Amino acid sequence: MSLHDHEHSELGEMDLRVRALESVLTQKGYIDPAALDRLIDTYQTRIGPRNGARVVARSWVDVAFHEWLLRDATAAIASMGYAGRQGEHMHVVANSPKRHNLVVCTLCSCYPWPVLGLPPTWYKSAPYRSRAVRDPRGVLTDFGVALAEEVEIRVWDSTAELRYLVLPERPAGTESMDEAALASLVTRDSMIGTALVKKPAA
Repeated sequence: MSLHDHEHSELGEMDLRVRALESVLTQKGYIDPAALDRLIDTYQTRIGPRNGARVVARSWVDVAFHEWLLRDATAAIASMGYAGRQGEHMHVVANSPKRHNLVVCTLCSCYPWPVLGLPPTWYKSAPYRSRAVRDPRGVLTDFGVALAEEVEIRVWDSTAELRYLVLPERPAGTESMDEAALASLVTRDSMIGTALVKKPAA
């Protein structure tokens, strides 16, 4: 089973425990399921990958913002209104034709929530956390990313003190696209480094 399949596997023991606890707390009236759903939706959509995609798109079309983002990611990202818990200390690493960046948290699951939302299951899994460091090229292959041998792969270990965001390369054929259209091409995985931004469909 590939790493990418891990996200779609059956619920693990911890997930089952969380669901059981949620059911008990709901039955006893301690939590409101609708409020919980709104909170989760906020992190998955509003405070989620779409925010990061807008940051990437802005960087692609605005040279001054691009330079600011690479120099002081925390401030540049905050200027777009994406700041807060789990996003206090940000660093952006840019992909290039000669270098590909991959983000992992080897100790737990440190992750930039304001720009990427909730971390995917595979990001928190032991196989990803260990193999990303030992065999990053193999991990990328599992995710369907085939890079030329001459492309350097650099792995960045997120911590509670510093979280990373990958700035993917802008695909060819997007010169006429505006910022909003460009943002629609950017995925969560491309900002972690486990995917490339694909060219728009013809």
